[in-house]
Parts: sequence; C-alpha cells; structure tokens
Amino acid sequence: MENIRKAEPRDFERIAEIEIFNYRLNFYPIFKDDEFYFSELSVSKKSGEYSKNPEGFYVYDDKAVKGFIKITGTEVKKLFVEPVLQGNSIGKKLLQFAVSEKGADFLWALEKNKKAIAFYQKNGFTLSGERKSEEDTNEYLVKLKL
Repeated sequence: MENIRKAEPRDFERIAEIEIFNYRLNFYPIFKDDEFYFSELSVSKKSGEYSKNPEGFYVYDDKAVKGFIKITGTEVKKLFVEPVLQGNSIGKKLLQFAVSEKGADFLWALEKNKKAIAFYQKNGFTLSGERKSEEDTNEYLVKLKL
C-alpha cells in the first residue's frame, strides 16, 4: 500500500516518540502513574527495545513517519498516529494494510479507550464480548475482531 513500508532501524526512535505521545495523551488520564509515564517511559528505552525486536513493525511514511502499526501473527498489537495528524486517514490506511496484506483479524483495546474502540468499530471490527485484565492494573482490555 502507498506510503506504508516495513520499519527500518532508523525509524524506531520516531516510532517510540509517537507511541509515548499517545500513551501520555490517552492513558495517563486513566492510570495517573507519574513514575511510569514521565520517568520509566522514554524514547531511548522504547526505541532500544524495538531495535532488538523489530519484527512486525510497519510505518506510514510520506517524507516523514507519521504513524505505525505492529502486527504479530493475525493480531494488531499496536497502532498509533502522531496526535496532531489524527483524523487524516493514516490510522485507517495502516489498519487496512494490516487486514488486507498481513491477515490481521483481531486486537485488544483498553476498555476505557472509547476513542480507539470507536475507530476500530468504524473500520469493521466488532466487540467480541471477551475481556481480560490489563496486567498490574484494575483496568480491562476488550477484544475486537473482524
């Protein structure tokens, strides 16, 4: 698909940056964990982690990496778009790529992340009725599938 390519080593710092911005915007208000979101979570740590295990990462790149998706088997593990660029169909294109090119057919989303759940539903996924605990928290994940 146009503008989507396999992530390269040079992309992991940008991928980490996009993910961390999204984590702080979307998850900090739910978990309110200063230690994790402002100390433990860092671009250098995340990019190093991803460089060691780069499989399944794809980026949306039209002269700049604006979003990414991580696919493991048929599961969408992560999908994030630069916050200021959300609403420009980047996430939709990454998700379509995962489904049509990589056979992705399910994912887990934080139950309280209504914006993400609405996005996935708008793009053909439905709530399966399955939920599980988010590790080390009192929150739940819900499963969405095609």
